[in-house]
Amino acid sequence: MADSAQGCAVLPTPSPRSLQSLPQHTPSEPRKRGRQATACFQCHVRKQKCSEERPCLHCLRRGVPDLCVRREGVQVHDFKPKRRRKTKESPVTTSKLPPLLQASSNDASVPVQTRQQPEESPYSVESDVEESVTSPRVGQLWETRGAPSFFGNSYFGPQVAATMIDAPAPDIPTGANPSRRSSIARPFRDESGPFSQLWDLLGLLPRRKSTIDRLVDLFLTDINWKIDAVHPQTFRQSYVKFWKRKSGFDDVTTVDLRWLALLFIILAIAVMLDCPQRCSPELQRECEESSLRFYWAARRAVVIAPSFYGESTDLVRAGVLITRYLIHSRRLSESWLTVGFASRIAMAQGIHVDGVRWGLPRKSTETRRRLWCHLYSLDRMIALALGRPYSISDAQCLTEEPENVWVDDMTDQDALQAVSQSLDDPTPAVLSFYSYRLSKIIGSIQEQCFGNYSASYDKVVALDCELVAWRDSLPPYFWLQGPDLSLDATHSFLQWHRLYLHTNYHFARITLHRPYLLRSSITNRFERSREACLSSACADLKTRLEHRVVDSNENFVWSLGAHQLFNSGIVLGIMAVRDPYSSRTAAILEDLEAYCEKQNSDIWVNEFGLAETRVIELCIAKVKQKRKDLAASQQQSSVPASTSLESGQVEGASSQQLPNGNVNGQSAEYQPALLVAPDEQYGIPQADGDSVHFDSVWPAVWQDQSFSFPGAADLETWQEMINTIGTHT
Repeated sequence: MADSAQGCAVLPTPSPRSLQSLPQHTPSEPRKRGRQATACFQCHVRKQKCSEERPCLHCLRRGVPDLCVRREGVQVHDFKPKRRRKTKESPVTTSKLPPLLQASSNDASVPVQTRQQPEESPYSVESDVEESVTSPRVGQLWETRGAPSFFGNSYFGPQVAATMIDAPAPDIPTGANPSRRSSIARPFRDESGPFSQLWDLLGLLPRRKSTIDRLVDLFLTDINWKIDAVHPQTFRQSYVKFWKRKSGFDDVTTVDLRWLALLFIILAIAVMLDCPQRCSPELQRECEESSLRFYWAARRAVVIAPSFYGESTDLVRAGVLITRYLIHSRRLSESWLTVGFASRIAMAQGIHVDGVRWGLPRKSTETRRRLWCHLYSLDRMIALALGRPYSISDAQCLTEEPENVWVDDMTDQDALQAVSQSLDDPTPAVLSFYSYRLSKIIGSIQEQCFGNYSASYDKVVALDCELVAWRDSLPPYFWLQGPDLSLDATHSFLQWHRLYLHTNYHFARITLHRPYLLRSSITNRFERSREACLSSACADLKTRLEHRVVDSNENFVWSLGAHQLFNSGIVLGIMAVRDPYSSRTAAILEDLEAYCEKQNSDIWVNEFGLAETRVIELCIAKVKQKRKDLAASQQQSSVPASTSLESGQVEGASSQQLPNGNVNGQSAEYQPALLVAPDEQYGIPQADGDSVHFDSVWPAVWQDQSFSFPGAADLETWQEMINTIGTHT
């Protein structure tokens, strides 16, 4: 027909009266209507009222202004009955139509457009959809609702999810021949829709905005600047935008679930800060329950948000804060999962590649570098503490260290001209690159000493030299012994950064030398490992004993150090059990008892901290029992010391005295080969035929480089290990 060649055909439903007035009408005699079509093609297909602007409001909201075209030259056919027999198929086959028009080609109320020249047609929906999906090149940054995403080979998940969120469901084809119902967007309250999750999370926020304001201000004022968590100005801008939204149908889609995850974990931390340090058990329990509710809401939002919105730096920062929250709670197994998830979110945005390679502004580059350093340090330390693989591979990263400059509060132009300061004038960025350098060594320790193959002791000594070189490279205000505290008054963050670097160093050194703590050598070549474990464990325990809980915020910031990843008291307790008669053992027991007393009197200690205290108490009890048994056996023995030596002992051991004045060998349990005098060697080998020290299960397991401490709550395993080590002493 001539009308079909000109444009589109419309078959509206007639009224009964018009059907009676046209009994002899045929399709070859069309009747034109007097009304000219003014709606655009997109609004006409969706049966929406068009604003008659170009582009109209509906097309602007859907993000397709280029598809908003007036239906020019559309003519109308005469009426046909709604209930009619099947007619022959239109000359325009559905295989040549876009997927959206294929779904509507069988409906008489929807216009059908011919596709004789698809490259010139203004209604080419299929070509536009394909172009929007394939426009980002592989390995490039692509903006997902304001957040750049990195796409590696065959990775377009966030891009597809962002397309589904930015445009309603009718714009996304669901199949080769989708039904008309599938092209209608589901309401956001539908259980199968994405926004039902958002409504559930919004319901977990406090009803009073003033409560949230107070908690957010508390976090930004007391905690944020100490751990470099978020940029306050940027966070407050998103916070104001969040509360300015309307509560209607349309504005619920403007809530960014990625930023909401960051808000929830900030509230979880702030609730603990808001609770008084000395309070009733009921108030303390209420604060802990409220904090856990916000924490689980943040975990839920972090998992859901990438499926609908893509990744963003807000999700990475939320993952870092969630990991720190778990370290504070000593839930290390969960922290390993969260830091791995946050690492992959960061790599999905290309943070593992330096911003200079992306051509980003210097301000964005520096903030991304610091964020990557915090993530990298947490990943390395948690993996080493648990004996599990880490998430970040150095071979696949192209990162640079941050500079000693603070550009967060500058404009892009001012940040470009900013000059890096000397180490004599530190900025909060100093912690980032020093912890990054230490984490590099920690990664080498795990790869070379705790991998699938055992390492030689020479490799352990070489890695220890790297740790010592890192320690010697610290500026005076970060020295491990006698640090310069003159800058603490003007740079209040230095005392906390110093704590983190010191505890990270002691954690790494103890973990490196721990497999050689119980080994014996005729040449005493493992003395370096024993002295390293002893010095680092004593320094860490001293930090614990000197810490005084002043208020909640300082207690939280203090508990973010690496001393939460291991317990130096357990290491000292094992050394005391291994060598119960040394003069240093008495001093160790005194400090351990003081530490246990402090832990038991702390009302904020959780079940994990109490479990570690019970393990230390087991070590103390074992050492006291052995010393008591030795004293009892000496009183009952009437054999002179000169005749108490048995065959197989080391020649000359008879002249060696115990620290308390007793002669060696007067107890059947006591073996002089394991005697340790002050500042002397730890083990004297025995001759052939005497007892072998490491034939039991636990000392052999302890020597295994893949061995890690059992769970603190597994008291039966700790009891068995302590008894076995003590039996062979």
